[in-house]
Amino acid sequence: MNQLTLVIGNKNYSSWSLRPWLAMKKIRLDFTEVRIPLYTPESRQQLLQYSPVGKVPVLHHGEVTVWESLAICEYIAENFEPNLWPQDKIARAIARSVSNEMHAGFFSLRHQMPMNCRASLPGKGMTPEVKADIERIKTIWRDCRHNFGRKGNFLFGHFTIADAMFAPVVARFVTYEVSLEGVEKAYADFIWQLPEMQLWLEAAKQEKETITAFEL
Repeated sequence: MNQLTLVIGNKNYSSWSLRPWLAMKKIRLDFTEVRIPLYTPESRQQLLQYSPVGKVPVLHHGEVTVWESLAICEYIAENFEPNLWPQDKIARAIARSVSNEMHAGFFSLRHQMPMNCRASLPGKGMTPEVKADIERIKTIWRDCRHNFGRKGNFLFGHFTIADAMFAPVVARFVTYEVSLEGVEKAYADFIWQLPEMQLWLEAAKQEKETITAFEL
């Protein structure tokens, strides 16, 4: 089998990198990790050696190159683990919908509350637009757990790409101490305590780089 190589950015800051990394770790894929610190004078040139767009994450599998978080997760599901999507057609359609919504939306949350795993920034960035994003995310989590998640602790019972897509949001909610209750709090706590998530967080703490733009 051709070797898998996943190129990622700083674990402390790169929410896009976390998603496919978590999915691949969760299904116990054997892959080589290449970490390139972002926002340095050398970053762009280094990234272009791996990615046609000069961004992370990017997956190499033999002669195949896949970039963008969701596309990588889809590739992994198609080639290695189909259960990364729910098997039920309705659940799978909803899982794809909320995953794409996360991938393409929530701009206020991304901008005002960038992922910073090492930081504690309670209340920072809490604009009305961010509050609206948070309420929508909480609704997604409640609806998925209620309608599809009763056979396990993930959004659709077992771990899916949807959980990988929302994992950086959990990290943001911890950093900025976003108030959660009930189902959404139980879900966020569960994702935060995943062994794979803790492995990522421990590595983030060991990183030496600081990106000023993400240190609010």
